Amino acid sequence: MYNKDTHTGPSFSLSNRIYRTLWGIVRIVLFYPSPKPFHKWRAFLLRIFGAKVGRGVHIYPATKIWAPYNLELSDECGIANGVNLYSQGKIFIGRRTVISQGSHLVTGTHDYTKDGFPLITQPIYIGHNAWVAAEVFVHPGITIGDGCIIGARSVVTTDMPEWKICTGHPCKPIKERNIN
Repeated sequence: MYNKDTHTGPSFSLSNRIYRTLWGIVRIVLFYPSPKPFHKWRAFLLRIFGAKVGRGVHIYPATKIWAPYNLELSDECGIANGVNLYSQGKIFIGRRTVISQGSHLVTGTHDYTKDGFPLITQPIYIGHNAWVAAEVFVHPGITIGDGCIIGARSVVTTDMPEWKICTGHPCKPIKERNIN
């Protein structure tokens, strides 16, 4: 982090802000207007900006990505239109995991207990074969286990276990997830 006092200046260096500005231009000019089936094109653009992108990733054009270099997308995962990957810190999305429309994965917050509200970033890890349903909010520092399903409009404030169906505000496990 560049500055610990958000009242006196930005939390990130000038070079970081220039890099993200370049990404913003590419996102507006080349990423966002690309046709929906052009997943390989969008994966290519993300890789240029430092993302680790596996094979067969389906990332849709209206996905918002703050910093591609903090993003790791495993093979065959899907990121829907309207997803906000606010990647001030690392975000890992597992193999064959789906992040549905309107969901927000947020890795940054501010320490309200300190003068200047310094930025805090914590990674988000979403395991393999998971599903984060529509309009879910995932807080910084959360791990969602392999095979876990998070119900629509849930707010995830604590880690969620593997192979469970979880929902609510705050999100809680409600039952086992069984696969045939």
